[in-house]
Order: sequence, then structure tokens, then C-alpha cells
Amino acid sequence: MLLASAGGSTVPVIARLVQADEDTVRDVIHKFNEIGLACLDPRWAGGRPRLLNRDDEDFVVQTATTRPTVLGKPFTRWSIRKLADHLRRNIARPLRIGREALRCLLTRRGISFQRTKTWKESPDPDFDAKLARIEYAINERPDRTFAFDEFGPLGIRPTAGSCWAERGRPDRLPATFRRTHGITYFHGCYSVGDDQMWGINRRRKGIDHTWAALRTIRAARPDGAPIYVILDNLSAHTNWRMKRWAAKNKVELCYTPTYASWANPIEAHFGPLRQFTLANSHHPNHTVQTRALHAYLRWRNQNARHPDVLAAQRRERARIRSEKGVRWGGRPTTMAA
Repeated sequence: MLLASAGGSTVPVIARLVQADEDTVRDVIHKFNEIGLACLDPRWAGGRPRLLNRDDEDFVVQTATTRPTVLGKPFTRWSIRKLADHLRRNIARPLRIGREALRCLLTRRGISFQRTKTWKESPDPDFDAKLARIEYAINERPDRTFAFDEFGPLGIRPTAGSCWAERGRPDRLPATFRRTHGITYFHGCYSVGDDQMWGINRRRKGIDHTWAALRTIRAARPDGAPIYVILDNLSAHTNWRMKRWAAKNKVELCYTPTYASWANPIEAHFGPLRQFTLANSHHPNHTVQTRALHAYLRWRNQNARHPDVLAAQRRERARIRSEKGVRWGGRPTTMAA
């Protein structure tokens, strides 16, 4: 349009040339005369003008991140429909916004639908001392350190999981409503130094089973030198007879702080054990379930990580903790005076 106008063509001729309306040609020419070549990049904002300003958007975000019970609503979380309805009926500051516009607004402001997580801080007065002892055993005596724990109950029922399948055609497991097999508990032991793990299924937890596991751990190092066993504060682990036996057989029991089971290194290996043997499974009885657990443990131990890799990982974790100046649970270390 501009080149044709500069060449002396009239507006009707230019309109026929570019297949546009004559008023459009005149607008472009007048705009060029006003602002020059900037007219070639018009800043048009199509669509309906925005009805919510920045303060209104902040109010929507604040409402969405506030628990509904705080605002007098009888539910624990918002849905898009409930949130839009609450904003529209809010007496103090009513805002009319559609559900799709509300969803886009929350996405644009970084608000997404997430699962709620729980946390619990340890009230143990010996928190730092217990963590320090566990850290010493893992980093300074890894070849003499073991971890012990139980997980369960393990029932005989189909367990949902995940697997590769065609889109829209997930693998299905038959539902089981009659479960008369009872439950079991997996008692596991983990050797920190050589990355080996073993265990057995028991019908219940108890001091006799824990005692048998400790004797197995002691037999793994028959040289009589001291060993370290990390375990939690279950009553079956803290019995006075077990403590007396441990002291007599040079077994130091390193108890995790209260509500700090994450300090036990075996917990990190229970997750894959559940994921690859129990999830997405339908075991007919406890015998088959136990065989599946033991088969996975044999495969895992045959594919254990190299000792040099384990040592490098321990050094890296210790370096990161020392640089951050915090313990495993996020509690700052005590600064020296």
C-alpha cells in the first residue's frame, strides 16, 4: 500500500490491487504519515477487554491458596466450579469470572492442583546425637554397618501399579473380595558396605524375629569385631534382653530419632522392592508372594553397585551436607562458639 501510494497510485486503485477496503488503505497511509514505519507493526489487542486488574488477580490467587474451611466453606479443597461460585457470591469483593478463564489465570500465576504432603518434626532430645552416630557408622564404618527394618502388612490382593501398555488399554487385574490368607511382614536387612540386601516374610513382628535377624547380621561378620546395626524405635527393637545380647556380642544398635525413619538407609530400598514385586501384581498366596520377593532380591544383589561408586556417593552426600550446614532432616547443625 505504501509503495503504491508513493508511486502516485490513487486509493481506489490501491484497494483493487491489494484486495482491501478503501478505508483500510486510507488508515494505513494516514498512520504512516503520523508515526512512520512503526505503522507496519500495529499493536492490536484483539478480543474482549480484561475485566480483572492486577489486584483482582492477586485476590483470586490468595483465595485459591486458602483452605475453604478458613473462609467458612464445608469442604477441604476448592474445585474450579466451587472457587468460581465463591468468588461470584463473595459479599466483600464479588468477582465474576468463568471457569476456563479462572483455570487459565491460576495456570498463568503458577498455581496448580497438587497432592497434599504430610510432615512431622522429631521431638527427640537426642536427635543430633543419634544422627551423628548413624552418619559415623555409614561414612566411617560402611563395611561394618547394617540396616534392619520391617514393612507390611502384606496381604493377598491385587495391587495397582504401572506398566507399559497401549494408550487407553491399561493392564487390568481381577478384583478379590474374599481374602482369607491373613497377612505377613517382610523383615529386611541391608549391608551398607557391599550393597547387599536379604530378608524373610514373617506372620508377625516380635522380639524373637528381630533377635533372629540380629544373629544373622552378626553371623555375616564372624570375625568378632564390632558391627553397627541401624534400626527404628519399635518396641521389639528396644527390649532390654536384646540390648544386653547386643552389648555382649559387640553389636552397637544405632536407633533412629523419633519420627525420623528416613535416617535408616534400608528405607530407600524398600521403595523399589514394593514397586517391582508388589505393585501391579496379583499373587495367589503368600508362598508365591515370598518367592517373588526373594527372586527380586537375588536379581538385585547380582546387579549391586560397584564399591567405588558407593564410596563416591557417600563422599558426595557428606560434602553436600557439610556445605549446606544442615542435618538430614533439614535441621541446622550447631555452630561452634
